[in-house]
Amino acid sequence: MRLSNVITAVDAHACGEPGRVITGGVLDVPGETMFDKKAYLEKHADHLRQRMLREPRGYPALCCNLILPPTHPAADAGFVIMEQTEYPAMSGSNTICVATVLIETGMVPAQEPVTELALEAPAGLIRVRAEVSSGKVTSVTFENVPAFAAHLDAEIDVPTLGPVTVDVAYGGMFYVIADAEPLGLCLAPDEGREIVRLGEMIKAAAREQLPVAHPENPAISGVTISQLSGPPSQRGASRKNAVVVSTGTLDWERPETWTGAIDRSPCGTGTCAKMAALFAKGELGLDQDFRHEGILGTIFTGRVTGETQVGPYRGITSTLSGRAWITGMNQYVLDPDDPFPQGFTVGDIW
Repeated sequence: MRLSNVITAVDAHACGEPGRVITGGVLDVPGETMFDKKAYLEKHADHLRQRMLREPRGYPALCCNLILPPTHPAADAGFVIMEQTEYPAMSGSNTICVATVLIETGMVPAQEPVTELALEAPAGLIRVRAEVSSGKVTSVTFENVPAFAAHLDAEIDVPTLGPVTVDVAYGGMFYVIADAEPLGLCLAPDEGREIVRLGEMIKAAAREQLPVAHPENPAISGVTISQLSGPPSQRGASRKNAVVVSTGTLDWERPETWTGAIDRSPCGTGTCAKMAALFAKGELGLDQDFRHEGILGTIFTGRVTGETQVGPYRGITSTLSGRAWITGMNQYVLDPDDPFPQGFTVGDIW
């Protein structure tokens, strides 16, 4: 048997969102920072992302993370996040998966009852505090990069929908956030098709009408993800959300072809973006638990820990807590005769 490009990965999920973690098969990637490494992969080695996330090895809701040697002297490990249409600078659910995999596989030393480590994401250094019992990670809390609201209560014109009032906020990615109730949604799993359709429409309109860039890293620009927000259905939750991750491009002439997948978790960076918007509006205070419910009823707990300034924006520092579970350990290979070395997508589910 002739095989090449053997990739070792640990599969996990954070409160429902699958986050594959590549632990072997890629020695390193050129770049002086983790953001540089992300950019190199995006421009010169995107075949890795495509192979690991597309069929037959992946599926639309899957995310993937590549563990790399850190470039920051304070970091224990670095990682690059790969999603279906982009390389986010930061992701909460993926950070939780990465920390869990690193500790439970012994790649970083585990200390009980608490293991502290620092991860270098493309967005910057992420401090992590993991609760560990009998070698198992029972909770992960991380200090996110500063979040901020760039647009509040802005009205955009969405083709076929008309005017929609939205916030645009950064929590590691730029989110457009709209209320679900005026759209006739309660954010139930059986509304998935409509959530995706409306979320993609709102995202495309916001990207065109509300341009935005990170003031400290202009390479992070544009709304790339949407969040629909509504009242909670779980007792003790603060809000409920459904975040739509694009799996293809939007053709306004053929809306039936729009594709996306709902984040199965309560979305970590989306929670921080929502907290930044609520804080800016005076609807969330310091040191309050913000229990954010996802489409599956699972909860991430966020907390605004302080105020900060991000360029011209009044921002927040925050923490996010959640949990991940390892689901499998696999070796992914490429047969030289495989007709789909970079995988494929088919319109029935993509």
